[in-house]
Amino acid sequence: MIYADIIIDISHERLDRSFQYLVPEVLEREIRVGMVVQVPFGKGNRLRTGYVVGLSGESRYENGRLKEITALLSSGETTESRLISLAAWMRETYGSTMIQALRTVFPVKEKVNLREKRRICLTAGEEEAKALLEELDRSRFRARARFWRALLEEGSLDYTEAARELGASRSVLKYFEEKNFIRVESQGDTSGDEGEPRPVTLNEIQEKAYAGILEEWQADSPRPVLLFGVTGSGKTQVYMRLIRHITDQGKQAIVLIPEIALTYQTVRRFHRYFGDRVSVLNSRMSAGERYEQFRRAKKGEIQIMVGPRSALFTPFERLGLIIIDEEHEPTYKSENSPRYHARETAVHRASMENAFVVMGSATPSLEAFHRAQAGEYCLVRLDARFEERPLPQVSVVDLREELKRGNRSVLSLKLQQAMGENLERGEQTMLFLNRRGYAGFVSCRACGYVMKCPHCDVALSEHDRRRLLCHYCGYETQKPEVCPVCGSVHIAGFKAGTQQIEQVVRGIFPGIRVLRMDYDTTRRKNSYEQILSSFAAHEADVLVGTQMIVKGHDFPDVTLVGIVAADLSLNADDYRCGERTFQLLTQAVGRSGRGKKAGRALIQTYQPEHYSIQCAAVQDYDRFYREEISFRTLMNYPPASSMMAVLGSASDEESLGQAMYYLSAFARRVSRDRNLRMIGPAPAAVGKVKDVYRQVFYLRHEDSRFLIAVRERMEKYIEMNSGFRNIFIQFDLQ
Repeated sequence: MIYADIIIDISHERLDRSFQYLVPEVLEREIRVGMVVQVPFGKGNRLRTGYVVGLSGESRYENGRLKEITALLSSGETTESRLISLAAWMRETYGSTMIQALRTVFPVKEKVNLREKRRICLTAGEEEAKALLEELDRSRFRARARFWRALLEEGSLDYTEAARELGASRSVLKYFEEKNFIRVESQGDTSGDEGEPRPVTLNEIQEKAYAGILEEWQADSPRPVLLFGVTGSGKTQVYMRLIRHITDQGKQAIVLIPEIALTYQTVRRFHRYFGDRVSVLNSRMSAGERYEQFRRAKKGEIQIMVGPRSALFTPFERLGLIIIDEEHEPTYKSENSPRYHARETAVHRASMENAFVVMGSATPSLEAFHRAQAGEYCLVRLDARFEERPLPQVSVVDLREELKRGNRSVLSLKLQQAMGENLERGEQTMLFLNRRGYAGFVSCRACGYVMKCPHCDVALSEHDRRRLLCHYCGYETQKPEVCPVCGSVHIAGFKAGTQQIEQVVRGIFPGIRVLRMDYDTTRRKNSYEQILSSFAAHEADVLVGTQMIVKGHDFPDVTLVGIVAADLSLNADDYRCGERTFQLLTQAVGRSGRGKKAGRALIQTYQPEHYSIQCAAVQDYDRFYREEISFRTLMNYPPASSMMAVLGSASDEESLGQAMYYLSAFARRVSRDRNLRMIGPAPAAVGKVKDVYRQVFYLRHEDSRFLIAVRERMEKYIEMNSGFRNIFIQFDLQ
């Protein structure tokens, strides 16, 4: 007899386990792990859909209590079976329950009201349209000008995207309709009817890279490709040519992008070349909207899916290519169980489905470049900018010298001068603050007491109107008049936030048009697109922001990038801080001079001698890699060795401490390997969030398979001991 472990429904927490069923004799030869089946479930024996996640020859119950599988709903290998197998690999590699892994690869089914598909078409003549654009640029109707410019570029626009990304409200469209300049057409399902994709033109260097990738694909065992190109080298054009090659064969492609903020420009660029064959996912979609996109992909209504790491699980029947743009970005690592990395998971899915993987970056992660150096990945380079545009001229400003000159502004004198020159020429500037939008902290100058959140182990940040805010749990309170510890009135904030920079810029340059892009300004749905489209339409002279403004955006009129505090990230408690700093600075510098005008960048820092800053200033990745990998090898940090973090959290601090102590002791005892190194347990970087305490310990070993084996022993230990019932444990293989 054969028994099947079946997951019934991944949408309900109460069914967060598998149920065992008896396999009928007539199905024993056909059934496989990953198949979709129909089974009776519950008191009424209602027929439900389930997924086979395991097969065995032993029953966990008496045979009389087991129900039989009613039918197989899939025969042989299907998209579902491949994704279930992928979920099983993720559970085994990264550690989680099977249901957590299945929820990651399958969207929860929810109803969604489908809207009629409409498109805005240009009907005005070319000369008439250009004259109107000039008139709108001179007027104060910015939304009209932004919409009209985009329509002239594209010829037609999706109605929903025009409203969401360009701010084309009903009143804006009415203005053009009354002049008979546009026509709104209702569409049925036009998938596949949009005509031939536009041709993609490559220069000589891009053609060489494209040919090198195709050559690798012809090998008996093609490797994942790392496309290493300097900022502005035109990696996206190579991606599109590769996608065209794949779709011409009737196959499908997934394009992963790291940030929701990149969706706006990326999707418009892909739509321009592939029309309605492209769809998009993002984390701000509802569960119903995401499910609808996955349904369309499964039915074959689309060929290209663009989105963040969750798009990796698009249920394409004939997947041919997975592209990971900006592969170095930390957002490709999940923070929820299973804590998978999109890069490794993409490579595994591609190997299962005979698909190709191409990863692109101007600043590859050390892990990816290390594998390319070892021959595991095929390295292809793009060493020059598109159309031979020069790299920006970069200057490093020593802020210690600025203080000696008496300048205490967040903007150096040299940066102020450069911004003034840019303003006179009508060119745009981006000011990048190298931190995640926190506005500093508030403390007592007399006794040193720092105002902290009562629920989280972090300092409160000061915002407008004397508000103190916790960026982890949302706790908010008024700034005190006196110190609650010593009673001193000398309460002040140490601030270097985007709000402060915006105020300084407005004070130095009265009347200047400034947009700000950070945590506070992008909370609303579609706020990313609206800010970026406004800046692209030249509705602002300066864009101030955090990391989200320097990743992959292409603004031709930006000729100056100012990096306000380059070394803030160098002091983070993370062994990757040097790598993260180099990547951010290089990407930031690369935003300048992407059009026909020459660009320049200024890096403000207190540590101008640090190799991360020096290498970023001259865009020298190879030198940075040599420096950084030598430190990693010396300290046995990834990619020189493997490391796994064991993270525990609980509402009771004492219980958590005991649990983590016993778990770490158990890991030491069962490993029996002198090469295993352990750090901790100790409080996490933020030791408490929303009244939940957090601790961590790390295991290091040269072989990741050894760490996975130790993790499996720890999982069994946790399951057997009741003391872990109120302790939440996560494993993070790095």
